[in-house]
Amino acid sequence: MTAAIVIACVTFALLVASILLVPSIRLGKVRLDTYWIVALLGAVILLAARLLPIEELGDRLIAKGNTGPLQILALFISMTFLSVYLDEVGLFGYLAARAARLARANQTVLFVVLYLLVSVLTVFTSNDIIILTFTPFICFFCKNARIDPLPYLVAEFAAANTWSMMLVIGNPTNIYLATTAGLAFGEYFVTMALPTVAAGAVEFGLILAIFWRKLKQPMDYVPQPQTISSKPDLWVGVAHLGVCLAALVVADYVHIPMWLVSLAAAGSLVLCSIVIRLITRSGWRLLCRSAARLPWQLIPFVLSMFVIVICWQYQGVSAKLGEWLGDKALVWTYGATSFLACNLINNIPMSILFGSLPVGLPAELARQATFATIIGSNLGAFLTPVGALAGIMFTDLTRRYEVNYGFARFVGYGALISVPTLAVALGILSLMV
Repeated sequence: MTAAIVIACVTFALLVASILLVPSIRLGKVRLDTYWIVALLGAVILLAARLLPIEELGDRLIAKGNTGPLQILALFISMTFLSVYLDEVGLFGYLAARAARLARANQTVLFVVLYLLVSVLTVFTSNDIIILTFTPFICFFCKNARIDPLPYLVAEFAAANTWSMMLVIGNPTNIYLATTAGLAFGEYFVTMALPTVAAGAVEFGLILAIFWRKLKQPMDYVPQPQTISSKPDLWVGVAHLGVCLAALVVADYVHIPMWLVSLAAAGSLVLCSIVIRLITRSGWRLLCRSAARLPWQLIPFVLSMFVIVICWQYQGVSAKLGEWLGDKALVWTYGATSFLACNLINNIPMSILFGSLPVGLPAELARQATFATIIGSNLGAFLTPVGALAGIMFTDLTRRYEVNYGFARFVGYGALISVPTLAVALGILSLMV
């Protein structure tokens, strides 16, 4: 057990160090993120040391139902493809430009419209996609309008990692924790809707109060034209996303795995897009760019962290941690510890670890712990940049666009906003469950 703990803890420490100090490396023209390389090395060392039998790992990798890592990755990657496709068509950029026009040179109106737009899109797509799409837009927009981008960047990041709690598909951590606990799409939504709305309202009020003076300053912005690159692709993409979301709601009731629904939707969209390409002779750039933007590096990362957690389960470490957390006030215990653990080891490893902790608890208590962990995994993302992959991508983008939003500033705003928001979300959840 000791060897498994030491190797895992060293891996976690190096993981955080890589995110903060060397987030990526270049091999020729290829840019590789370092976080998954560190995780992969840790997993390989555990297997090489025979602390986890290959047979045990194999059984878990091909687990039936929704709970295996391969099924969870299929669900996340396919849902991400649906969102990325719509972004490549130009939908999100078009909506952002429309929001800017609607503001009519009023920063407060722009702030409200942007927050609402990010929130709604996050619910139906994914927090990572919103961060990748809206961060460059905000940086570019604010530079042209000669206004401080911080209010909008803080609002965007907080909204994307709060409203992502609403549906299972909003965050890969939701997907893992919900499927591991056997939570249906509808059951998840009914439980998480009110805590999400309450958290969003508190968070919005806090950000507005913090930046009220900045938002009263005038801005000078000339609207930039934004167009949809292909209307057939737009309507096909929107239809597939809508049908997929509707199918996910009923999937559990007809005993169809969620990953199969999303994978079918993504596959159908690819086929429809190919037909559009053949008919319009518009080239393959849209499909190629959509495929290139998928988070492929997340696959070795999740699988590697899964190896570490399975090793801890096999060695009895997870059981000890579960005993330490106990069975009292689980909403607050799991919510607070998962929130903090995100910022020590990142929210995906935390979710994989915490998903195994309530195993020995009665079903209702395990359900409370799971929902609390989901809240912690989402809101923990904006305490520090280490908290989530979204934070890593966000800080990398702001650095590229020369925005002064370093680690200290991130933590300063994050602590002011995330702690009260977490308290409200957990308080509402404790009443719900």
